[in-house]
Amino acid sequence: QVQLVESGGGSVQAGGSLRLSCVASGRTFSSYAMGWFRQAPGKGREFLGAITWSGGRTYYADSVKGRFTISRDNAKNTLYLQMASLKPEDTAVYHCACSEYRNNLSLDGFTRAAWGQGTQVTVSA
Repeated sequence: QVQLVESGGGSVQAGGSLRLSCVASGRTFSSYAMGWFRQAPGKGREFLGAITWSGGRTYYADSVKGRFTISRDNAKNTLYLQMASLKPEDTAVYHCACSEYRNNLSLDGFTRAAWGQGTQVTVSA
């Protein structure tokens, strides 16, 4: 079972940037695709995007495409989410998750994913 710890959240004004990190342990991080999700108050969990085990391919949801970038450093067991041009509607708790797949970036790979505590991102207008 993998353990995940997210960090890097905070408060920022609209148009600003943040970089989130997710450190994984307890499982071979470099063997699996990883993804980012978020959950805003009163809303369901939203799948933001994912990256293959090697980092060679990524997928992004339309809501963040062109503004967010997912990357990973397998040597550091760390996943990143670089967020730019932030909007108030990006306010949420952000979570990372480990897929059951290596190269498949579909949502179903995260069905049985373990979740960390998340990190809060608040964007003010």
